[in-house]
Amino acid sequence: MNKIQNVFNKGKTLISFITAGDPDMETTRSLVLALEEAGSDIIELGVPFSDPQADGPVIQAAGQRALKAGANLSNVIELARSLKGQIETPLVLMGYYNPVMSYGEQRFARDASDAGISGVIVPDLPFDEGETFYDLLDKSGVNSILMVTPNTAEERLIETGKRARGFVYCVSMLGITGQEQGIYLQMEEYIERVREHVRTPLALGFGIDGPERIAQVIPLVDGAVVGSAIVKLVGKYGQDREKLLKETKTFVKSLKDAVEK
Repeated sequence: MNKIQNVFNKGKTLISFITAGDPDMETTRSLVLALEEAGSDIIELGVPFSDPQADGPVIQAAGQRALKAGANLSNVIELARSLKGQIETPLVLMGYYNPVMSYGEQRFARDASDAGISGVIVPDLPFDEGETFYDLLDKSGVNSILMVTPNTAEERLIETGKRARGFVYCVSMLGITGQEQGIYLQMEEYIERVREHVRTPLALGFGIDGPERIAQVIPLVDGAVVGSAIVKLVGKYGQDREKLLKETKTFVKSLKDAVEK
């Protein structure tokens, strides 16, 4: 059984996102260990890309910092590989298709599996445009994590239910991540509609910025994804690693407490 499935089998799940390589790979490595220690059940590593369509200004800025520091898909995979045997928390790569295409789909699926990566999210590659790629991931034992939004049509939800692995990432708003406002108002109706067709666990992300927001939504879903709020801490304290790790752990512990209440 995949590590992601094991996590969701244990109960409500906290998924923490950071941009790999922001401000540098060594800090990212320390952050991954800190996130696990603070209670993150799954850790998403964002692969920086020069044209991040779905990202708000906070994650865009983090991606630019990471790119300037030399981050790329190859060294993000190597970072994951270096953590094998040191963490139990499943790692998920989240990134756009262009770097994967340049890397090579078959090579990527093989190397991701070898590096111990449990799942992959590619926001700009729908399942019907990336069937070969998602089949390669499946055969390599890496979960293809698909995304849905409040306006995803019923027929696509049906197909998502057939193809999803690990969990389905439910986008909580019609917009980009990191917005202060914009959580979809008919959230209960939205999640119920997804559950009609999807048996895989559901995790809600985009706009989940703290314990209060988690407390509002966690009764409806199986997990919550927090990204921009953590990435803001990296932007604020990135030049003081000790302070960054301390502030991140304190914040993530508060998130984990909200998930478990």
